[in-house]
Amino acid sequence: MSEWPEGLEEFLAEAGWGGAQIDAIPGDASFRRYFRIRDGARGAMLMHAPPPHEDPQPFLDVAEYLTAHGARAPQIYAADAAAGWVLLEDFGTDRMRDWLDENPAGETAAYEGAVEALVALHRQPAGPFAPYDMAAYQRETGLFTEWYCPAQGLAVDQDGYRSAWEEVLAPLLARQQPGVTVLRDYHAENIMLLGDPRDGAPQGLIDFQDALVGHPAYDLVSLLQDARRDVAPELERAMLDRYIAAANPDAEFEADYARLGAQRNAKIVGIFTRLYKRDGKPRYLELIPRVWALLERDLAHPALGPVARWFDANIPDDLRHSGGGTIA
Repeated sequence: MSEWPEGLEEFLAEAGWGGAQIDAIPGDASFRRYFRIRDGARGAMLMHAPPPHEDPQPFLDVAEYLTAHGARAPQIYAADAAAGWVLLEDFGTDRMRDWLDENPAGETAAYEGAVEALVALHRQPAGPFAPYDMAAYQRETGLFTEWYCPAQGLAVDQDGYRSAWEEVLAPLLARQQPGVTVLRDYHAENIMLLGDPRDGAPQGLIDFQDALVGHPAYDLVSLLQDARRDVAPELERAMLDRYIAAANPDAEFEADYARLGAQRNAKIVGIFTRLYKRDGKPRYLELIPRVWALLERDLAHPALGPVARWFDANIPDDLRHSGGGTIA
């Protein structure tokens, strides 16, 4: 009996990779699994995203859009979306985060490359994806009150929370038309370095299947307020300035950057709490203090006034001053 998921070897054979070496890659946060495929001198990555829990078609659609518009998405070699199989280009093992652990002197160049990739993407027409609308923003921010607050035993003003976010995000929504393609998880763990960024090497994109059409500040704040890696405030400022100089956004861009930073960080606190409470993954708890500190910094911006006042009224100071507190 094969150790691999049913249908794997048959799919590879039909794709012209029969008999290739198969090595599983450890995963964590979804039903997707990945395998590194080697056949002599050629290699590939195999993604298994099995229905009904997963659907690889959005990944294929976004990859097609990105490739057609000059972004470095992996080439698709073969796919059977109904069965959940995608054979794609292998970008190697140099995730930006891991590479920077070994090459800290390349940090500025790596972030410059990532910012320039966003500038280039935002110059293209937005993809044929769903809008990042108020319902989507509210659904995400709601993860904070749905998971974090109960985990801390807090009875909070849910209606006031939604109203505060509505007031904060409504001006942003009016400005994000016609919108840009937002990859939604654009950070150092989802950028692959295809060479040394100090030499101008390209950067590959992964994990973009949830793309929407939204505000250009979203992926920038995802990159520079990284939940999993410390980005020094000085570097964040320099890269924000670099984006603004290249893209020339409107005068409210920095306020919108703070709005989306707070929105995203509130969402992530909720998601990381859920990954622990529901899915039994305690390692995410150690990331919450970093995200919480970023959230507090964003809340200090005047554009976040209504949400900041809600936090003042509903979240005790001892939790806020301890990076979100201990979650039992």
